[in-house]
Amino acid sequence: MPFWKRETESVGWLASVAFFEGFDDDQLRRVAALSSEVVAPAGTVIIDQGDAANDCFVIVEGTASVYMNGEFIASVNAGTMVGETALVDHRPRNASVIGDTELKLLRFNAKQFRQLLDEMPKASERVMTLLHDRMKRGS
Repeated sequence: MPFWKRETESVGWLASVAFFEGFDDDQLRRVAALSSEVVAPAGTVIIDQGDAANDCFVIVEGTASVYMNGEFIASVNAGTMVGETALVDHRPRNASVIGDTELKLLRFNAKQFRQLLDEMPKASERVMTLLHDRMKRGS
């Protein structure tokens, strides 16, 4: 059975993911419909700096490290979205993200990501806040 599409539990389970905090049940059902699940072993390169952007991810479980030009810049964990900057900017990836542990991720392709932002103002706000915070930090 998929790790997050548990028929009776998926809404409650997704509500526990920090990125989706405050979403109502209908919105969480839509998140489940728009996304696909990915399980990646520790050491997997989720995003490779310089690659074209085709998707973004919300980390559901696990931790990953972010690198720019081979230098460690941050750790990210459950509840964090990664890969959205390149989708918004329509530019190559500006950093690499590598799993430190096994990762459970929700994947949104570019079309699904756009739908998420268009249909859910809360998601759009969170992505814009993320982008703003990252620009302030320079990462």
